[in-house]
Amino acid sequence: MPTMKLGIKSEAFHRDGQTWLCSSGLPSDVAVEVGDMSFHLHKFPLLSKSGFLEKLIEQLPSEDGSGRVLKLHDIPGGAKAFELVAKFCYDVKIELTSLNIVSLRCAAEYLQMTEDYGEGNLISQTEVFLNEVFGNWTDTVKALETCEEVGAFAEEVHIVSRCIDSLAVKACADPQLFNWPVKGQENAQSPNGTVLWNGISSTTKPQPTGEDWWYEDVSFLRFPLYKLFILSVEAKGLKAENIAASLIHYAKRNIPLINNQSSFNDMNHVGSGATISTNSEVDQRVLLEEIVGLLPSVKGVTTTNFLIGLLRTAMILHASPSCREILEKKIGSQLDQALLVDLLIPNMGYTVETLYDIDCIQRILDHFMYIYHATTASSPCIVEEGQLVGGTDTLTPLTMVASLVDGYLAEVAPDVNLKLPKFHSLAAVIPDYARSMDDGIYHAVDVYLKAHPWLSDSEREQLCRLMNCQKLSLEASTHAAQNERLPLRVIVQVLFFEQLRLRTSISGWFFVSDNLDNSQHPSRNLGLPKNDCSKPMESSAQDGEEGGGKDVKERVSELERECVGMKMELEKLVKAKKSWSLLPKKLGFRRKSQPCIPKADDVKEQTPSASAPQNNESGVVGQGVVE
Repeated sequence: MPTMKLGIKSEAFHRDGQTWLCSSGLPSDVAVEVGDMSFHLHKFPLLSKSGFLEKLIEQLPSEDGSGRVLKLHDIPGGAKAFELVAKFCYDVKIELTSLNIVSLRCAAEYLQMTEDYGEGNLISQTEVFLNEVFGNWTDTVKALETCEEVGAFAEEVHIVSRCIDSLAVKACADPQLFNWPVKGQENAQSPNGTVLWNGISSTTKPQPTGEDWWYEDVSFLRFPLYKLFILSVEAKGLKAENIAASLIHYAKRNIPLINNQSSFNDMNHVGSGATISTNSEVDQRVLLEEIVGLLPSVKGVTTTNFLIGLLRTAMILHASPSCREILEKKIGSQLDQALLVDLLIPNMGYTVETLYDIDCIQRILDHFMYIYHATTASSPCIVEEGQLVGGTDTLTPLTMVASLVDGYLAEVAPDVNLKLPKFHSLAAVIPDYARSMDDGIYHAVDVYLKAHPWLSDSEREQLCRLMNCQKLSLEASTHAAQNERLPLRVIVQVLFFEQLRLRTSISGWFFVSDNLDNSQHPSRNLGLPKNDCSKPMESSAQDGEEGGGKDVKERVSELERECVGMKMELEKLVKAKKSWSLLPKKLGFRRKSQPCIPKADDVKEQTPSASAPQNNESGVVGQGVVE
């Protein structure tokens, strides 16, 4: 801590109770009262240094000097500051530090101790030391903290603004530009063990620093000063990430309820920012509203977990509706970064209907969809038959939110007080194309049906319209087909789409078999060497890996047998198809609009080998060509 010593005389004052006496040997001719302290001094040293005291002394009665009393109850810094002023007037040794410089500077201004009343007066001396204090971060913070002791006097002499500006410049500066120690970098040591920092030997290791090196120090400031500091660093271009991190640190230290509303995992990482404040709930509410107003508007710089913690705390403290609306919008803008456990906000309203605050999540989700649609308006995603054609990067946040909402619905569904319209409206916000699979929404619907067995058939069908039976996995379809809670129509749909899916799968196998039939050997399409099924496949790896080669050989042989079997089955189907196509020929039927009427002459003379058409005057008879 830098210090500055003034004066050359030894101590000339002694205290007797609430009275300070000067031991110069001369009787006191003026008394100065500051609060409950009384200073018995001499008028000449005072008026020779202070213009204000000179005016007061001139106004005193000139009879008996013992009755001259000056009252300075409103002097900045009180009795402690005037004690230093009195010693300075008597040229007694005093020591200036970062803890007393502010009050002394304000007292000197109040007493008008300018250069007009002597060279090197107290104002000029304190200004010199203040400039030295501003060059040191820690001393500037201490000096700023003492500004509250003098109130508006510190503002009048611009001490607060200069302290804030000094701190802001240092917080925005890169420590590496000034060879400040940075976390993760070891300081060099001299042979005798002392630390070498910036080439200077020091027995004290400098405090390691990083981007967050100043968070802890400014978190002790009173909020009005801290707010000025945040506005200053923001004006100087500090990154929004650092501003948000500092606000989080400050809030966790000074608002105890925030940590109480954090998740269990987050509580393990509170660190040095743990709450030590004993502020009342009213003070915490005011502080929370102020911090919300200072949060950067840049998306993602403030964690969603912290924003939800602020929202929970705002509900407990009954913060203003505008404050909660701001938080809900900030959460909605980055809802894809939230966790399910964060969204389980207890209902804290006056009329508690449900266990969790469904309406709050509904507003957050609506705001997310509003921002999402506004963002994708310039580059829309084309959706055809439930499939995304373009804009996969834009759709990713929506798919994450869809999964988050499905999980949230499953968590709140067991609440018997949760009405169907609320459940339905929350689930219907997510469009169908946002879900690649509908297993999540099916699970939520099933849980809701189980917790609400009194729903009517029409309500059950309305609820089941939220899911798409075509997008259920095999496990979900199997479960749904046996689920007695689902309406019969839904079960039939599930079975139909499962059958359709199976048919499509079989058709795909036939398509593969057809391709294999067109190739010279089944192994060609697989990129495998030709090999007869009756002969063992020679291993391509004979360098000691006989076990692995044998497994590959067995798998390839099995695959070849399957392909040959599929080829034989396909040939049978083709033969059967040809036999069915010859049946109309043999019967002499037509496949078009004209009726097939065989002539009598042809019936008598018709033989099975007559496959060619015969033309006569009455028309075409025995047409065997399938058109």
